[in-house]
Order: sequence, then structure tokens, then C-alpha cells
Amino acid sequence: MKETHGGDWSGFQSEYGFLPLDFSANVSPLGLPASVREAAVRALENADRYPDPLCRELRIRLAEHHGIPDTQVVCGNGAADLIFRICRALRPRCALLTAPDFEEYERALRAENCEIRYVARSVSNDFCLDPDHLKTQIDGAELLFLSNPNNPSGLITEKAVLRKILEICAEVRCVPVIDECFMDFTEHPEENSLIPELCRWPDLVILKAFTKTYAMAGLRLGYAICGSNSLAGKIQREGQPWPVSNVAQEAGLAALNEKDYVNCLRLLISRERQRMIVAMEVLGLRVIPGKANYLLFQCGDGVLEKKLRDRGILIRDCGSFEGLSAGWFRVAVRTGTENDRLLRTLQEVL
Repeated sequence: MKETHGGDWSGFQSEYGFLPLDFSANVSPLGLPASVREAAVRALENADRYPDPLCRELRIRLAEHHGIPDTQVVCGNGAADLIFRICRALRPRCALLTAPDFEEYERALRAENCEIRYVARSVSNDFCLDPDHLKTQIDGAELLFLSNPNNPSGLITEKAVLRKILEICAEVRCVPVIDECFMDFTEHPEENSLIPELCRWPDLVILKAFTKTYAMAGLRLGYAICGSNSLAGKIQREGQPWPVSNVAQEAGLAALNEKDYVNCLRLLISRERQRMIVAMEVLGLRVIPGKANYLLFQCGDGVLEKKLRDRGILIRDCGSFEGLSAGWFRVAVRTGTENDRLLRTLQEVL
């Protein structure tokens, strides 16, 4: 069995006998906030009880956080769990994906025997999305997945473009799922998120996760915000009975108080991302100027991932993404010291 996602530190450790410096997973480099760790430990005192299957307290807090009714929030075992639940709930016969985009959308749709159409993001246009091109492909599609910022490019689709896409979806009764799991890493998330406009679009679903922002990848906690109670109910009913553990629920409640942590994280990522773009371009790499906590780049050395792996550094080979080919890679933006090590090693192998 081979894991196609980033973050396979266990496989690396089995092969090399030590832990890598992991740039293949886009998780906060600041680590788990102390308050979240403490809340998770306290939650173990109730490990003999089943967790609340409806995540009532967490949903109420999330609703207050975003200014929406709690009946429109569904919590899950990470965003990936919710992606599969959405596909099971709606069972689309045909769906639309942009390419490249997060690979788990395709996997979840294929599990439902769904026909998939791809809307290509042009390499020559730095993977920007053309809504007019999307419109030509959407007839008959019942579900659209779209990450914003895009994964793997890190590019943000402007709100004006998203509004046009939502209008197109409404015309043909296609449910749009906008994945904002990396939005909190951007400099102005409130300007680009569709959450404030959710009341206008009853079929809209927005995906969010604690996984990346709060370094909670091992705890698994994500949530979907739906434009209507009925849509939220459909997704909720498709989950396993206890999708979110006691530990993850308590950790999520604590994370919602960590405003200073998020502000520090955003400043770090903004500073280091720009520094990495400049340094990587000096090395002759083609870097896509993304706005998230990762960078997509093209390199003529097709075995770059293996060379870095042998030196104890993991990066994401993006050749498996629909719409990309060999020679495209993605790296996370981490702390200054860690980024310096990556840049020095890149210089050595190139």
C-alpha cells in the first residue's frame, strides 16, 4: 500500500530509521497550541464515555464564531470525512472538478460511481480559474468541488469570480462545495471567504478544518457549513455514529479561543512565504505565487523529491494531480530555520 498524500512520516521512519523534516504536509509550523494540548489531555478523563454524536457544544461555538445558526454546521473526522459524506448524501451522477485540485474529491466521487468532468486551470495563466470555461462544462453536473485557496497552487479565487460560479451552479441546480480549509493562512481571509454570504445560497457548502491551522492533523477535526438546515441534515445522517472523539471536540473548543496564535501564524507564513518565493526563483525554479502556507513549483529535475528524501526532507511530488505532470512539486511554508534548511538543501541538489 502506498500513501499518495503528504505527511507520511511513518513510512519515512520505517525506511530510514529517523523522523524527517516534513515539508510535504501543510500544517502549522507553530505546533499544537498549549491550551489545545491541555484540553485534549483533560478530555481523556471521559474516555470511558461515548462522545456527543452531534457535537452540540462545538457546533454552537462554531456557529457563534461564524455568525450562523448551529443547525447549519456539521462536524466530522477531518474535512476528508465530510467530503465522503457529502458524496454519499447527494449521490451525484455527474460532478465537476477543477484540475489541479485536492485529490480526495475524486476519490470520494469514484466511491459513488460518479462521472467526473474536469475544468482545466491553465498552466500558462498560473492556474487561475476561468468561470466562462467552467460554464461550458457544467451542464448535467450535480456537484462541484472547488478549493479556495486552491490546493496545490495556493492561489485564491476572487469573490467576484466565485459569485459568478455560484450563479452558474444555481442555474443548473448543481451543489457547490467550496473548500476553505487553508483560508486562515491567507493575509485577508475575511475578504475572500464566502461564509458571510452563505444566507444567499441555500445549496452552498463550505468546508473548514482545525487540522492545518492549529496543527491538529493527528486529532482529526473538520466541519461543513451549509446554506440550509436540510442540506446539513442530509450530510449529518451519512456519517458514522460517533464521527468526532471527545478529545477532538474538547481540543476544537479550546482552539476557537486561540486568536493570538492565529495572528502570529498568519504573520509568520506571510513573511516566510515571500522570502521562499524569492529564494526559490533565484535557484531557477518556476514558483506559483500562492497565498496559502505552501508553494507549488516546477523543476526540471524529475527526481528532486528522491534527492531531498535521501537528505531527510519530505516534499510533495505533485505529478499525481490531475492537470499536472512530472516535475511539479509542493512544499509547505514553515519556520525560518526550517525553511533555511530546505533552501540550502535545494541549492545543493540543484
